[in-house]
Amino acid sequence: MHPFRKAVETRDEEAVAALLAENVVFTSPVVFKPYPGKAITAAILRGAMRVFEDFTYVREIADPDGRDHALVFTATVGGKQIQGCDFLHFDEAGKIDEFMVMVRPLSAAQALAEAMGAQFDRITREAAGQ
Repeated sequence: MHPFRKAVETRDEEAVAALLAENVVFTSPVVFKPYPGKAITAAILRGAMRVFEDFTYVREIADPDGRDHALVFTATVGGKQIQGCDFLHFDEAGKIDEFMVMVRPLSAAQALAEAMGAQFDRITREAAGQ
């Protein structure tokens, strides 16, 4: 099991943040603009941990050199069943420098957008260290 998967499954927010590179770029499944930086990415991931219910990784796919991982998950958001995948790229130091999430179906993506939107003031404050 990859350390990131273990950190998420045990809800260890500090371990998740420790695996992020300072220059990580987070690409959301529901927002066009990517989010650059460790502080905002860690805050977004904490927000996601708050809104996802019954979150479970069901498959882990890795390339032979270990720099790319795909972690397939299921969860519930706002009463909607969601399937998704976290696509992770690791830098030379083993830190996540690219983090892209894709989800389906559309109704669950819309529920996720609504739930994360409700969290975004808190996410922004957390990222700013307030």
